Amino acid sequence: MFEPDKETLPREELEALQLHRLQTTVERCYATVKHYRQSMDELGVKPVHIQSLADVRHLPFTKKEHLRQNYPFGLFSTPMSQVVRVHASSGTTGKPTVVGYSRRDIKTWAKLMARSLAASGLRPGDRIQNAYGYGLFTGGLGFHYGAEELGLMVTPISGGQSRKQIMLLKDFEADALACTPSYALNLVEAAEEMGVDFKSLPVRVGIFGAEPWTNEMRFELESRMGIDAVDVYGLSELIGPGVSNECVEAKNGLHVWEDHFLVECVDSDTGEPLPAGEEGELVFTSLTKETFPILRYATRDISRLEYAPCKCGRTHVRMRKPAGRTDDMLIIRGVNVFPSQVEEVLMRIETLGPFYQIEVFREGSMDRVVINVEASQPLYEKGAESINRVGEHVKRDIKEFIGISSHVIVKKLGEVPRSQGKAVRVIDHRKK
Repeated sequence: MFEPDKETLPREELEALQLHRLQTTVERCYATVKHYRQSMDELGVKPVHIQSLADVRHLPFTKKEHLRQNYPFGLFSTPMSQVVRVHASSGTTGKPTVVGYSRRDIKTWAKLMARSLAASGLRPGDRIQNAYGYGLFTGGLGFHYGAEELGLMVTPISGGQSRKQIMLLKDFEADALACTPSYALNLVEAAEEMGVDFKSLPVRVGIFGAEPWTNEMRFELESRMGIDAVDVYGLSELIGPGVSNECVEAKNGLHVWEDHFLVECVDSDTGEPLPAGEEGELVFTSLTKETFPILRYATRDISRLEYAPCKCGRTHVRMRKPAGRTDDMLIIRGVNVFPSQVEEVLMRIETLGPFYQIEVFREGSMDRVVINVEASQPLYEKGAESINRVGEHVKRDIKEFIGISSHVIVKKLGEVPRSQGKAVRVIDHRKK
């Protein structure tokens, strides 16, 4: 552990610390951020009303549209003279969402990422190749500062240049690879094209995040790469990567760093809190951020919280791997479908490759789902009859396990589009 005294705090002490920091954060937001003051006043809530952790439910939710409405710096809590860095989302729908960091925020973020990397099995003196994108996206610099804080040697290669990535993994003898899980699969392909067995490389752990991925995908990555694959979670709006991380000992849920974030699981329709263990939408309140504190940020990520002890010894609550986001969810003829459900079905079939893409069309009043997936090399070599048989198998499984009819196209290797970062899993033609 990077900070064992903090990562193993007894529950009672941890919650007392959370309450103190929650009260401080709410007071700061009310005093310094016009949006929060107005939102709380509309609900009749004052900082003095926060007397227990349960009182967090009385605070207003913060949603993505609130960040855009206050673009660029309207939610900042410190004078601009104290802001040492900004990051921003990709802004695919209009203006990007902008987040800011004070000098202390940067140090806090580095420590949280150092915790996450230590939980992933890394130690001072190890080496990491960072293939997350550097720039306005928080992934690259978040991992970079955390790795240096832990005492790792960093190769800051960013995304792309797949063949060069393989060369440097080998020559620089990296112990760890950090990137999206879909890009990790690209690197496996690049290694194969170069005649390199990825398992022969010194990499022993992959820290994969920035997109939902299933345990079936974990098995695919671990078996093809010869590594431990662990999940990291974060959002730019909260701080970036390092909000939670799996421990390599259990790989059974991501420990939320609760001394810095208060997490809730709520009904996404009503906003009401759900009992521990029930699936709902994750909502986070920052507890230690200076420049960009955030109250009850509705992440749209679907998960559940588990408080049972973990064999690694950490006491912080675990969140299950997110099933997906509410805005990624497809409604197909009245059935709610997450891309991760399709991935789970596909990954169970050994003769298929791990690359896939879902297309949805509207034909008259009906939805038509097309699932594009690649054949493995052995299946491709067996010919059209075997490929068609596997496609029919997938259709039956999708119908049985998810409840929708689909058209499955099994393609040749390389025909499904590759990504240098986050994979584009869904193309919904109904929105065009």
